[in-house]
Amino acid sequence: MGCAGDLSGVIGTVKALVVGSGGREHALAWRLLQSKRITEIICVPGNGGTAALERCRNLPLAVDDFEGIARFALVNNIGLVVVGPEQPLAEGIADYLTERNITVFGPTKAGAQIESSKAWSKDLMREAGIPTAEAEVFSEAESAIKYLQTKGAPIVVKADGLAAGKGVTVAATLSEAISAVEAAFGGQFGAAGQRVVIEEYLSGQEASVLAVTDGLTIRPLAPAQDHKQIGEGDTGANTGGMGAYAPTPVITADLMERIQTEVLQPAIEALQQRGIDYRGILYAGLMITPQGDPKVVEFNCRFGDPEIQAVLPLLETPLEEVMLACAQQRLGTLPPLAWRSGAAACIVLAAQGYPGSYSKGMPITGIDQAESTGAYVFHAGTKKQGEQTVANGGRVLGVTAIGDTFEAAISNAYNAVSCIEFEGAYYRRDIGYRVKGTGSGN
Repeated sequence: MGCAGDLSGVIGTVKALVVGSGGREHALAWRLLQSKRITEIICVPGNGGTAALERCRNLPLAVDDFEGIARFALVNNIGLVVVGPEQPLAEGIADYLTERNITVFGPTKAGAQIESSKAWSKDLMREAGIPTAEAEVFSEAESAIKYLQTKGAPIVVKADGLAAGKGVTVAATLSEAISAVEAAFGGQFGAAGQRVVIEEYLSGQEASVLAVTDGLTIRPLAPAQDHKQIGEGDTGANTGGMGAYAPTPVITADLMERIQTEVLQPAIEALQQRGIDYRGILYAGLMITPQGDPKVVEFNCRFGDPEIQAVLPLLETPLEEVMLACAQQRLGTLPPLAWRSGAAACIVLAAQGYPGSYSKGMPITGIDQAESTGAYVFHAGTKKQGEQTVANGGRVLGVTAIGDTFEAAISNAYNAVSCIEFEGAYYRRDIGYRVKGTGSGN
């Protein structure tokens, strides 16, 4: 019961703790701090951006130091722990904290299998009748390669376990697919690649629906679209995400109703049938086929990054109200979520060489100027070095802007990006190319 626990500490004002160090966690802390109920936020370990937020401080603990996080939360009367990354959820941080009566937003280890094992997730989808790609699971390379030779290409090869968003190969040729299988079983992804899932290739547009749930009720947030590939025109290697926008017009109101009834609700019911009380975020990565049908590409157990950097600036309902409604299993009694009109776009600035090897330590300038344009600059891979903010990761910053139309939001975001400099900075210049000219995003 990932959100269960003693709620005596969350009446009235709340101190919150956010686990993680990326752009997602900076965006979560920023959004939580907009509420008058939140008196302080602790980020574990945080980054250069969270260190600069008012009423926010970083705590230098590892995200898998469950004992240290629990001790701090108990001693400092933390009323809500929000877990950003998938790895600590998959390792059972929600279970550990819940057992100590600490309120957690995030699913248990059992629930996190929906992301930590693609094979487990596929079984759940089959049980629930959720539309998804046909797939087979393999535990050794020879049989996987034989299967590939019967199926041909294009085809998709996935490492079964968590691989930081880099374990998926959309193979255009048979040789590329075989190379992906050999790399997985050869140890490229460590234990995550000891099983592989081989799926049929789905065509269409990908979209992300992040939904909040208390284990009984599930409600979608504004739908988003992400750009996973490093190169313009959606080419090159997969990354953790190079930019996103919301609400994507590819998901109409009618289609969202179908996603609710064909994907989200059946997933929660299937989890219930397995005895899993799933509370937190259920992220459905979808392919919208040319016929307009939704098919699940993957489920994740946490907020998408950078999608959440585009979604949260549009959310008007206080975020902690949503999270605590999940904690108290009363999401069904919460009024409909409120959203501001218009659209939001996020552009990721990455270090040269990402998603391969990249440099660190480059001084960053122009963040204040970017924010003076009205944009939000969320730090992903940064740290404070004296008074200077320096690059400390592959994805360094996410720059988000809002506009009355998609064109305005995208233009405002790129205008802010132009203010920021660091050696080797790279960003895609075509974020949102699929939606330009489609209207306001309402």
